[in-house]
Amino acid sequence: MIAVHPIAGALGAEISGVDLAKDLDDETIMAVRRAWLEHLVVFFRDQELTPQQFLDFGRRFGEPIEYPFVSGLPETPEVIPVLKLEHEAVNFGGIWHSDTTYLEQPPMASMLIGREVPEAGGDTEFASMYMAYDTLSDGMKRLLEPLTAVNSSALADVSRTREDRLKDSARRDAAKQYVAEHPVVRVHPETGRRALYVNVAHTERFSGMTREESLPLLRYLFEHQVRPEFTCRFRWRPGSIAFWDNRCAQHNAINDYPGRRRLMHRLTLAGDQPRGA
Repeated sequence: MIAVHPIAGALGAEISGVDLAKDLDDETIMAVRRAWLEHLVVFFRDQELTPQQFLDFGRRFGEPIEYPFVSGLPETPEVIPVLKLEHEAVNFGGIWHSDTTYLEQPPMASMLIGREVPEAGGDTEFASMYMAYDTLSDGMKRLLEPLTAVNSSALADVSRTREDRLKDSARRDAAKQYVAEHPVVRVHPETGRRALYVNVAHTERFSGMTREESLPLLRYLFEHQVRPEFTCRFRWRPGSIAFWDNRCAQHNAINDYPGRRRLMHRLTLAGDQPRGA
């Protein structure tokens, strides 16, 4: 019997009572999926999974896809190492974002498993984009709902977070830049709820506007959507897993462990074309 333990008021829950290395029945998978849709991100502790077992677990929820910029593991190319070495100053993904929103079909979900983690530091924050939308004024909602936004892989702040990995594990077939336009307010295809779908890492401007015209409103939204009451924070241990809904949650890997090594494995699951309100 699995048990679901919420960890914050906005989002996030730990799931206990399940060994993900086993061949789980459909009822257990459905229970995990229900908890995931309700809490946006779910966590598991003390899971001893090989990369192949991690990939097999992900396949129970969707189609694993490869990350566009960094090569995956040789035997499981859909699983990429998320690594920060002792001498590196910038961590991979250390900025608030939804994964790869610069793709025409951004991933539905991402999974991360802790392999080597510092004794302290290296937590990950998550934020609810349902709450970010719901707490806007009616006037702001009316303004945002018809808008689309241009999302780019080449913005400077996020490009910096992947530079170290591009030096040692870049994919040769990666494009120099990916660009996609998506609704500013996204309707979740499974829950029907509305989420604020811009992020500071990838959203460059509103469609039909210049970046200079767009930035005043975007900066407000970027600050609003990660208010503390919209967030939860997860402390990693080896064997911990986070599984989040990329359609309605953002995340940020905190870079507070200088001089220490951190290694995670990440898996992303294919998504659909975002639909507006």
